[in-house]
Amino acid sequence: MIRLAYRMLGSIADAEDVVQDAYSRWLTADPACIREPAAFLRVIVTRLCLNQLKSARRLRETYIGPWLPEPFVDPEDTDPADDITLPLMIALERLSPLERAAFLLHDVFGADFSEVAQAIDRTPAACRQLASRARTHLRRERPRFAVSREHGLRIAAAFYAASRSGDMAALQAMLTEDVIACADGGGKVPATVTPLVGIDAVLRRHAEMAGDFARVPSQLRRYAIIDGVPGFLTVEMGGIVQVTALHVQDDRIAAIYVTRNPDKLKRIPGDHPS
Repeated sequence: MIRLAYRMLGSIADAEDVVQDAYSRWLTADPACIREPAAFLRVIVTRLCLNQLKSARRLRETYIGPWLPEPFVDPEDTDPADDITLPLMIALERLSPLERAAFLLHDVFGADFSEVAQAIDRTPAACRQLASRARTHLRRERPRFAVSREHGLRIAAAFYAASRSGDMAALQAMLTEDVIACADGGGKVPATVTPLVGIDAVLRRHAEMAGDFARVPSQLRRYAIIDGVPGFLTVEMGGIVQVTALHVQDDRIAAIYVTRNPDKLKRIPGDHPS
């Protein structure tokens, strides 16, 4: 249930709150009316998430800089059938709440369209159309070739070494021509407020940061898998905790996602400076 709520909301804290609310409703429900507990809980969680998305979307309209989902670092309960990676999570944000719910319930969590219809208060035929539209929008975001954990972490280590040492030639060799870089500071800590698009812009920014890294070295905490993609956790200048996630395509980095907003990093144990 937390996985479903997190996929809907992009926030672990909000997902846990929703599941707690769903559990309270479970305790007060009439058992005679519940034929399938898992389906009942999926319906309740989805409805609660849809309600929350209304206010969440209003808040994101005034959010400072790019908004990224709260990073889910090295989850222990990954499901091989659930290939929702960080790039796909970001793409889900561009769907309507109903498209998002229909896609997640049917395509990811295996609910039939009658259950989806009950959850979002639409007909099964309408739910089928919503899921189809979502699938079309998301198709290009799904990884064509999964990167193994070991290989992905090797790429993350190479990127960390090149970006922190200022080795622009090595960095250039790792990036796709149309690479993008997004940094989410939420207005709480310094971060680039517009995404960088293209290899020239990304290399220029890293060349600018090379001097900062030379004066105040980045402190590597660990390499990790973040929402299904490789990356690393660091402490940067000013004691800012940062999570960097890398979208790898054909052995090159197609996107760099940096989360610096401290509100989104509170739940990462043992990775905060003392």
